Amino acid sequence: MRMKGHAMLYRLLADVVVVSHFGFILFVGVGGLLVWRRPRLVWLHAPAVMWAVAIVAVGVPCPLTVLENQLRRMGGEPVYRGGFVDHYIEDVIYPHRFTPLLQAVAAVVVVAGYAGWFDRRRRAREALLGAPQSSGSTR
Repeated sequence: MRMKGHAMLYRLLADVVVVSHFGFILFVGVGGLLVWRRPRLVWLHAPAVMWAVAIVAVGVPCPLTVLENQLRRMGGEPVYRGGFVDHYIEDVIYPHRFTPLLQAVAAVVVVAGYAGWFDRRRRAREALLGAPQSSGSTR
């Protein structure tokens, strides 16, 4: 009975890792827009984006996938080969052939969010320094 309880705990922990992993992917994808509204999030989002790019571009194994598979193994469940996106997202939520398009959309959203954030910072700095307004004003 005791071993069965441990197995259930490991399975539950693996499921928590899956939910966290989905949250991380969502944060990477739309976090740039969140940074635009909440600039302090840049300190969390920028490293998350760099890590996600390393996973996609270089093939660095994701520690969340490794952790999930280890917990599944300890819970007596089968593990999967490949990455989290391959297993849970591609051909489950959307067809595999759309992956490059979705990666490009995510990149555009991140760049747009950071562009908005930089523009907001520039405007705030100009307002703080008392930068002159545009010369097109009338009396």
